Amino acid sequence: MRNRLPAISAAMAIAMAVAACDGDAGAMLGTLERDRIELVAEAHETIIEVAVREGTAVPEGGLVLRLDPAAVETRLAQARANAREAERRHAEAVAGARKEQVSEARAIVAGARARAVTESSEFDRVEKVVADGLLPASALDRQRAAKDSAIADERAARERLAELVHGTRVEVVEQVAAALDAARSQVAELELSLARHSVRAPRAGIVDALPYELGERPPRGAPVAVLLAEGAPYARVYVPETERAAVSPGDPAIVRIDGTDRDWKAEVRYISSEAAFTPYYALNERERGRLSFLAEIVLTESEAARLPTGMPVEAILTGTRAGP
Repeated sequence: MRNRLPAISAAMAIAMAVAACDGDAGAMLGTLERDRIELVAEAHETIIEVAVREGTAVPEGGLVLRLDPAAVETRLAQARANAREAERRHAEAVAGARKEQVSEARAIVAGARARAVTESSEFDRVEKVVADGLLPASALDRQRAAKDSAIADERAARERLAELVHGTRVEVVEQVAAALDAARSQVAELELSLARHSVRAPRAGIVDALPYELGERPPRGAPVAVLLAEGAPYARVYVPETERAAVSPGDPAIVRIDGTDRDWKAEVRYISSEAAFTPYYALNERERGRLSFLAEIVLTESEAARLPTGMPVEAILTGTRAGP
């Protein structure tokens, strides 16, 4: 995670601007930096492996450290089981009833129909007997109830058979499919969380800091490693207010680094729109001279990749922008 505006006191910003005025005309002072990448803990779990040490070069995708995955593995196993159950339900809904179920339903319909015919015939006989006065009227009522029950059972059996023959309703299939999608999404989410328990470098770089040791349990979201990005560094300098208007992204420059006896070709990558120090009251001419603006000037030569981070630098604009 890059911090373009690092914490710096007003006195430091003023000192840099004054120093620049005392040195070469148009010189901007600062330090040699690289992009800082913070890797954070995915979960509040114990560090069970540290694969690198500070100062180690790590390739893109290289393992930095691992958090204990036991908790998320348990949740993932449960989610996978739920997904398999949802798959079976979906397959059952799509396939519809088996032929054995349909045959069973047809047999139930035949039995219910036979019972309804029998009870209807019995009702006719009881009705005649009751009319002759040989049985009480209550016997006819009981037989009527038996007949109606048998007819209702036959109707229910026919409806059940029709349901099996026509298959599952579209709405039910869609509901089951939605449940399956939700179960699969849960599995994918937990698989991603499990993968993030292995903290890997998003780009090649050098391990600058490992705030936590093996066996410690950092809070979720806490930085567990800091990388310095591989490749050419950039000069983080402060541009005096009097020269701010002449500096734009893309402007060519040269950078002089302590410990080297040459000028390094560079190019302005970024310049802040906010001053590093702003007086509380209105800016008069004297106060404006105390302003400085943070800028980043990237070194464009391939040999610059071997330069160490943190070295003091001096950057000077050459005034000739490179062609297209």
